[in-house]
Amino acid sequence: MSRLSCAVLLLAGALPLVLAPSALAQRRPPGESPEAAAGEEKPAPIPPETSSVTDHQMTLDGQTVHYKATAGTLLINGDDEKPYGSVFYVAYTVDAASDAHTRPVTFLYNGGPGSASLWLHMGSVGPVRVVTASPEATGAAPYRLVSNQYSLLDKTDLVFVDAVGTGYSRPVGKHTIKEFAGTDQDVRAFARFIERYITVNRRWNSPKFLFGESYGTTRSAALADALEEDGISCNGVILVSSILNYFDHAPGTDEEFIGNLPSYAAIAWHFEKIAPKGRDEKTFLTEVREFARGPYAEALSEGQNLPPARVDAIAAKLAGYTGLSVQYIKETNLRISPTRFRKQLLRDQRIILGRYDARFEGTDVDAAGEYPGYDPSSSGITGAFVSALHDYMERELKYTSKETYYPSGPNINMNWDRSHRRPGMFGPGGPRGRGMAEPYVAGDLADAMRKNPHLKVFSANGLFDLATPFFITEYDIAHMELDPKLRSNIEFGYYHSGHMIYLNVDALKQLKSDLARFYTQAAVSD
Repeated sequence: MSRLSCAVLLLAGALPLVLAPSALAQRRPPGESPEAAAGEEKPAPIPPETSSVTDHQMTLDGQTVHYKATAGTLLINGDDEKPYGSVFYVAYTVDAASDAHTRPVTFLYNGGPGSASLWLHMGSVGPVRVVTASPEATGAAPYRLVSNQYSLLDKTDLVFVDAVGTGYSRPVGKHTIKEFAGTDQDVRAFARFIERYITVNRRWNSPKFLFGESYGTTRSAALADALEEDGISCNGVILVSSILNYFDHAPGTDEEFIGNLPSYAAIAWHFEKIAPKGRDEKTFLTEVREFARGPYAEALSEGQNLPPARVDAIAAKLAGYTGLSVQYIKETNLRISPTRFRKQLLRDQRIILGRYDARFEGTDVDAAGEYPGYDPSSSGITGAFVSALHDYMERELKYTSKETYYPSGPNINMNWDRSHRRPGMFGPGGPRGRGMAEPYVAGDLADAMRKNPHLKVFSANGLFDLATPFFITEYDIAHMELDPKLRSNIEFGYYHSGHMIYLNVDALKQLKSDLARFYTQAAVSD
């Protein structure tokens, strides 16, 4: 999930803009040329690696768990074997040296691209979580941090990682954010961090898991394959609110409208805008899926040539599934965008819905207009997560830094290099190394699974997520072209929540149960 940090710049005074030649000569370090003094900036010194280690304990399922928290940075090397990035992380490791080789280690991160890992860190499966009023707006401080009874620490050590340019992670020396802000650049940096971490902490023989949310799933799919190429085989990949194919949103195509429909239906069911007619929710959503991939997709494929009678019939079916009026659906040419849906569904109540989580409600300045003015599922929780993280790191983890902590790295998302090199020696698109303008990484994940047939995948999906709808994820995974014997390595979980599944504590409880079983199965090679 992508967020923007706030910064206040204070101008204390003005410096002289021009120095006389004599002044330059006096200030020039010995041996430095006039050209260097006049215009060439020296690289910043490589910062030292840092760490703060604290001891903690918690109770999980009636058992006391003693663990260490390590907040710090590790340097990663570039192609020249010299440091080019400093990566901030927080690791939680259980005090059980006897099972160091069998205890899993999981690397967790958020998405954006350009988001730090505070959302997963402060809300999901770590040892603590911030209490929110979700799906109501949480409001202002003080916030409450509690021991997380749904933590995965009883199943795996946890390492929350901030991408370079986010959190406290930074390029170092002469290097710049451009070397990290891209699909493949980002994967390369994460692979190097993971290799560095398991080397420093002697975890080469531990079962390894990747846990990404949102764009973090894009990263995980490509990263699993990159690590496999580097000789680091993963046991499992957890995909939370996935986006595996950025080509779905190309202009002139209808995949996005088809893929969104079951999410609209789930949201309409949640707000009781449709009549159940004796169906339970699961049966209803199965019916909507079948309509979306069948009659709806066929109708949209005809474009403007769809006969008026068919337009009327499809609009009537869509109205029954979405809670929107037939007239409104016909006005959209049967193509309902998520932003319009968020404004329209409860327009009669002057309520807008959240994009990341449609359970969240808000009000606009008026009830007119096509689109919501903001996302109440973002504004409703951001303050709680950001404030709780700062307080927790300083008070409990004893970690401070002179750097600014960036929940979202400045200008990273807008300057992201989205190109991606396809995996495998040969594929449907040609030989390896041929580039794509947008990341399609379901193919990377499939490549990793073919090379490592023991790799297990768990796809977690919020039913009310309009950022990464579950039906699109199902479609992308169904088109990985896996051999039948590998398809059983993938399983799905569905939750009455949104993009950040853990904001619904009942959904978090279910997610913990599902993942605990997944780890038990995936941590041991067949």
